[in-house]
Amino acid sequence: MNYDIVIIGGGVIGSSIAYHLAAAGESSVLVIERDSTYRLASSALSVSSIRQQFHTPTCIRMSQFGFEFLRHVSDHLGIDDEPIALSLVERGYLYLAGAERAPVLEAAVRIQRDLDVPVRLLDRRQLATEFSWLASDDLERGALGTAGEGWFDGYSLLQAFRRKARSLGVTYLTDEAVGLVRQASKVAGVMLARSGVVGARVVVNAAGPHSGKVAQWGGLALPVVPERRCVFTFTCPTALDFIPLVVDPSGLYVRPEGSRFISGGPATPIAGSDPLSLDVDYQQFEEFIWPTLARRIPAFERIRLQSAWAGHYEMNVFDHNAVIGWAPGIEGLMMATGFSGHGMQHAPATGRGVCELIREGGFRSIDLGELSPQRLIDDAPIVELNVI
Repeated sequence: MNYDIVIIGGGVIGSSIAYHLAAAGESSVLVIERDSTYRLASSALSVSSIRQQFHTPTCIRMSQFGFEFLRHVSDHLGIDDEPIALSLVERGYLYLAGAERAPVLEAAVRIQRDLDVPVRLLDRRQLATEFSWLASDDLERGALGTAGEGWFDGYSLLQAFRRKARSLGVTYLTDEAVGLVRQASKVAGVMLARSGVVGARVVVNAAGPHSGKVAQWGGLALPVVPERRCVFTFTCPTALDFIPLVVDPSGLYVRPEGSRFISGGPATPIAGSDPLSLDVDYQQFEEFIWPTLARRIPAFERIRLQSAWAGHYEMNVFDHNAVIGWAPGIEGLMMATGFSGHGMQHAPATGRGVCELIREGGFRSIDLGELSPQRLIDDAPIVELNVI
């Protein structure tokens, strides 16, 4: 069994790459996905939000393209004129900062405005006036996106990419990659647990939290590790005015979800020996999430927890930015991983960019060159400060 391009990982990144390749004319593309139900896939468990409020210009441009792609998703991924419902809610992020972080937020807003991001910089008085439900006494600044940000149904986006890719001739195989076939410094295929060896001209590592292991098979030390993030949904008996997606200085975020709210915070250590454990850390909710919510939004003192789940970030511990491009010194191995929580929103731009690299030898739309794996070798991090 041989294909021109084999993609390891059929989540939203891998499926976006597959779609863009097939739409551009590639007729021999295989996607290997270990679980066709996506029950534990990062794409299926994501809270699926999109923002333009990054420090990194490349990330801003990727989000700008991504939001326009979502706005017109049926034009891109529709089949037989059937519309795709992503339930896209266009409502901005509200980043909050105390005195220590205020200069960082102000610097980010300057970068964003230079790239035409519609964002307002608010002082404490404006925060108190415009968001009456917010406790703002300890805040110095807020940054509110006024367009091009929000949230959507990420699982539907994943399935839309997958369906469209298959309709264009991409093959999906339910199997598990267990190694790479090497011919000297070239990757020539993928070893599978059940189907044997699949030959390939190009192998794309889009394996998400498993991508560090895949890169190691090829000889690249990739600093991408699975990081568990817990998500909690709750109700509040008090009706609140307009609430964007709020990012607290503590690292907590909260946003509406219909009649409920969704919240989460930083990663928490995993008990036990399984680094891929997705057990929910309810202690985080009791000791950090709920108290922090109640301090920032006093009405949340009376919330009632409804449900919870956990998913993985494919965390690039080097600089919290994606790794996209050819693996240095390893012919035929492409990286598309390490998104550190940005994968869902950057999947459209990543798919297009990887397609351009493979087919045209370079980026033709957004220049993603600074995300190259070469920066890992050169010890040249691109530090993204707006990390959630």
